[in-house]
Amino acid sequence: MADISHPDAPAREDTAMPPTSRRFRLLPAAWADSDLWFSFRSHPSAVFAACLLALIALTALFAPLIAPQNPYDLAALELWNAELPPLWAESGQWPYLLGTDTQGRDILSAILYGSRVSLVIGLASVVAALAVGLTLGLVAGYFGGWVDNIIMRAGDVLLSMPFILIAILISAMATAALPAGLKGLLALPILVIAIAVPSWVQYARTVRASAMVERRREYVQAARLIRVKPWRIMLHHILPNTLTPVMVAATLNFGLAILSEATLSFLGVGMPPDQPSLGTLIRVGNQYLFSGLWWIVVFPSVQLCLIVLCVNMIGDWLRDALNPKLR
Repeated sequence: MADISHPDAPAREDTAMPPTSRRFRLLPAAWADSDLWFSFRSHPSAVFAACLLALIALTALFAPLIAPQNPYDLAALELWNAELPPLWAESGQWPYLLGTDTQGRDILSAILYGSRVSLVIGLASVVAALAVGLTLGLVAGYFGGWVDNIIMRAGDVLLSMPFILIAILISAMATAALPAGLKGLLALPILVIAIAVPSWVQYARTVRASAMVERRREYVQAARLIRVKPWRIMLHHILPNTLTPVMVAATLNFGLAILSEATLSFLGVGMPPDQPSLGTLIRVGNQYLFSGLWWIVVFPSVQLCLIVLCVNMIGDWLRDALNPKLR
């Protein structure tokens, strides 16, 4: 049969492309034209904070390639180079740009490796708390009744106690119950659990409030009428409409999780000295602060402040960008 299509009609080459390919092809263009990307580009402090945080994360990720020394390798430590000041000081030596500690450990290398540990713990604890909070918040808001009462009363019990006290108790009890050989290996997951347990309540309360509103909407009632399973309603209908405040809370809590890890390590119930995080480095350096070795504590503290400041600046921008009243 002859082709009877109009001669001026556009070519239909894209229809032969698989739907998945067309979708991925349009994703960059859709993101570039989105209001969120425009808001990000128009916010200089958010751009600066994102670039600085990306630089810190990349240097921490590639620490084995960048760092002059492996602080975990005791054979690489040189005791005759201990307590060296920064390179620009009178007794500074290359390649110890930020000096060394009392064991000959390069401060810059320790900061790069310590930043990686702190970022991993902060991110993992936020993801774990977010997963638990989203699940329990959706269940409590959708079903209500005695299910809601049990979940929320458990959250109220956690909120009645100080955050850092719960984290210290969990970390100390888990560490005391483990054999000596496993304490160092499981120090990181123990810290993640200790920070995530008291953190899920905020996400659960936020999602629960939104879910209680969304479950009365017409589209949820229609899904119930056609006998859609509850878990599908919660995941595909209610959850997407509750993510905006959760995203802002998760971004801001990322900085709080890093600070919590540093606090626990500073108090001696966090990472061990042979696996230094930023909090561990600050705790060790604080012991020599008044003996003139100021660089051992100052530089890790500056790194910690920069990470938390960048996260908070990005969180402040995201909160304003996702607020419909400010558009």
